[in-house]
Parts: sequence; structure tokens; C-alpha cells
Amino acid sequence: MSGPRPVVLSGPSGAGKSTLMKRLMKDHEGIFGFSVSHTTRNPRPGEEDGKDYHFTTREAMEEGISKGEFIENAEFSGNMYGTSKSAVEDVLAKNLICILDVDIQGVKRIKETDLNPIYISIQPPSMEILEKRLRDRQTETEESLQKRLEAARIDMELSNEPGVFDVVIINDDLEKAYEELKEILNEEIKKVQEAQS
Repeated sequence: MSGPRPVVLSGPSGAGKSTLMKRLMKDHEGIFGFSVSHTTRNPRPGEEDGKDYHFTTREAMEEGISKGEFIENAEFSGNMYGTSKSAVEDVLAKNLICILDVDIQGVKRIKETDLNPIYISIQPPSMEILEKRLRDRQTETEESLQKRLEAARIDMELSNEPGVFDVVIINDDLEKAYEELKEILNEEIKKVQEAQS
């Protein structure tokens, strides 16, 4: 694929991926495009269809997966999530850096494609801090919180395996983590700015 390299952002829920991503997109308007994932879960308050996620049915998503329309997909807490090829192509067609927010399963699936992204893992400083962040959100039941924490433990272990990620950012200080993220993406940002000028 031509154009800027896509960016795969991964890390457990509560590590700060969304916060960092939103800031990156706000500070570099017209440089990044977000690949909007599909999900079978219900929208949370304030989420918009087509902006936060493409909310869909299990049947429609399973059909798309069987037709090979998805780069990656996973199931979490009884809901399906996935990145469609068209969602990524839409962003790349605008000559933007496509950001994919995926879990560790998604990272492994993308490695089997010809996408060639920059793989970045955002990790919490510790499980204790992550648990506090998730509890402070007050969006989870105790059961779903425990599932997220278990997924986070696995994610944190796998992110340390050599060759899985190009870089792992420990988000113990948002400013520092943001600076690290910008530094990694500097070269791609410049490419897009040059192409636009």
C-alpha cells in the first residue's frame, strides 16, 4: 500500500489509548484518520454510530467475516469487534495516517496481512493503577471489570514478547506518554504534511 504507514495502537482498556489518540487527532488535524471498528455491543451514552463504532448485528458481522471483509476481529465479553478492510481503505484513500485501535488478538491477525503498520502498545504502569482507572470510570459491572482485568494481564504479558510491538509506551504520565507517541510518529506526520503542501 502506498501513502503513510498505518498505526496500530493496542493496550488494555484503561491504559489511556483513547485519550492519547483523541489528543493526537486534535493536535494534528487533517493528518490522522481513525479506522472506525465494527461491534455488536450496544452504544454507550454519547457514542455515535459511524463515529465511535459501526454498531451492527452479530449476523451481519459474521457474514462480513466469512466473506473476508475484515482485517481482524475478536470477541470480548460476549460482543464481537472488528476492523473492516473498507474502514482502513477509506482513511488511506484520503492520504491520512490510519489509526487502528485493536486488542492483542487483532495485532496478531494484522501481522498476517500486508498492511505493514507501526505497532505501538500503550500500557499502564501497573495492574493496581489500571484497576483504579477502570473502577473510577464506573462503566463496568464487577464481572465485566474482572474480565477486563484478566484480559489486561494477558495483554501486558504479550506486549513484552519480542517482535510483537515496535514500541511499548508505559502511560504513567500522560504528557510524557504523549510526547513519546508523537516522537514515534513524527516521520509519518511529516510525510503527510509534505504531501498536503
